Amino acid sequence: MSSASQSRPWDVHRLPSAEGRTFLVTGGNAGIGYFAAEQLAATGAFVVLGSRNAAKANAAIASIRSRVCGAHVRHLQLDLADLSSSRTAVDRLDLDQLNAVVYNAGVALDDLPRRETKDGHELMFGTNHLGHIVLTQWLASLLSEAPAGRIVTVGSFAARSERLDLADLQSTQDYRPKRTYGRSKLAQMCFGFEPDRRLRAAGSTVLSVVAHPGGALDSLTPSRPPVHVTSPGERLRALPTGLLVQGEDAGAWPVVRAVLDSKVQGGQLWGPRVFGLRGTPRREPVPSHMADPAVAARLWAASAELAGTHPHLGFR
Repeated sequence: MSSASQSRPWDVHRLPSAEGRTFLVTGGNAGIGYFAAEQLAATGAFVVLGSRNAAKANAAIASIRSRVCGAHVRHLQLDLADLSSSRTAVDRLDLDQLNAVVYNAGVALDDLPRRETKDGHELMFGTNHLGHIVLTQWLASLLSEAPAGRIVTVGSFAARSERLDLADLQSTQDYRPKRTYGRSKLAQMCFGFEPDRRLRAAGSTVLSVVAHPGGALDSLTPSRPPVHVTSPGERLRALPTGLLVQGEDAGAWPVVRAVLDSKVQGGQLWGPRVFGLRGTPRREPVPSHMADPAVAARLWAASAELAGTHPHLGFR
């Protein structure tokens, strides 16, 4: 990257070239993940969409290719709710190195009853948090082979008002869908900060960064048929809320900056500029309940045991 491009202010509409680099986006077939993949593909990078649904992934790939001339994009069959499948998925990547992985995929339930993965974990905690932990273990060597590999964890505003119950991480005693979702995202964000401390201590060149989309609504999101369709009426009705929140295309901006910006450092949090809800990406202070090292250490140990991973997650 030239000195001129490094000194130029970050412009979400003029992203730096990432030609020759490879990025994996989990859940890249829809929502924030789709728009992050589309924007990253426009930089000339090779983008892999991790998704369990091949039909949806192929629709997303077709949409990206229709908007990004010469886009290099492919699908990776990946089911984060099935912990045993991650190693096979990574083997199918067939790469020598991976420049960044975006942990975006997630499950959000809003009704009862409590559901479990095939491994017996609560579905949201098991998919959103444990699934990405296991994936990290198998991606560690590929990320370490890159000159400055990055793990970018996509958090949620829903995590700000939640606190972890380390004695009931899987909501077996008190299951409330919205709270359980918020806690699964909080666990994911805590996980995004903790590995960076461990990676630095181990002398690794891999960075771990957290980003969140702020308030991102379907009704303010531009259409990408058949991936996403917003009717003119829906957009018109949603215009007043656009003063406070934004569409998923803009919600992807902090994620994309966390992947691409050479000035981003490990352990940082990136989100929208205006009240953390909308606007161009900026660095934010890390909330204290997400950065408590004692809580993070206990969560790390408990998660590694539940996921069946090594405490070092493959990084040496």
